[in-house]
Amino acid sequence: MKKLKYTIIVAIMGVFTLSSCGYNSMVNKQETVTAQWGQVQNAYQRRADLIPNLVSTVKGYATHEQETFTSVVEARARATQMQVNPEDLTEESIQQYQQAQGQLSSALGKLLMIRENYPELKANQNFLALQDELAGTENRIAVERNRFNETARDYNQYIRRFPHVIYAGWFGFKTKGYFEADAASQTAPIVEF
Repeated sequence: MKKLKYTIIVAIMGVFTLSSCGYNSMVNKQETVTAQWGQVQNAYQRRADLIPNLVSTVKGYATHEQETFTSVVEARARATQMQVNPEDLTEESIQQYQQAQGQLSSALGKLLMIRENYPELKANQNFLALQDELAGTENRIAVERNRFNETARDYNQYIRRFPHVIYAGWFGFKTKGYFEADAASQTAPIVEF
């Protein structure tokens, strides 16, 4: 009987210790980061879904731009194949994901530059609507990436503060990576025809 009481007291103390160490808060913040990562992926997926329609519309007007179409389709395939596990949101994994998405952005920029040589394409309502959708999607991507960085920062700060840093290490909570500006994004793509 005495042993049972001792076990119950130790269990209660353990529950209080875990709750006071912020374990539940760490779990909540980690889940928020994971959910926000899902939103980032949703925004990128929306862009990937728009690309086939955009390519088809442009193909009708610029049939001899096959190399550009091929590069867009290949970049889209690479970008959609690149997956990052939400449990492994390290700087390196996010940078690899961002690099694949950056290659797609560059290819899309070249595709959109084609319109300058085809006045009838500039006036096509489908193309204009898709271009607007793509611009809106790019804005959504920027917003979701910013929100992801904010939630990752909040989580990282929380698990690195004392005394949470002690418990975070015990329970395997690791810092999450951030999206950073790509060095290539500082210069506009050069398109030559």
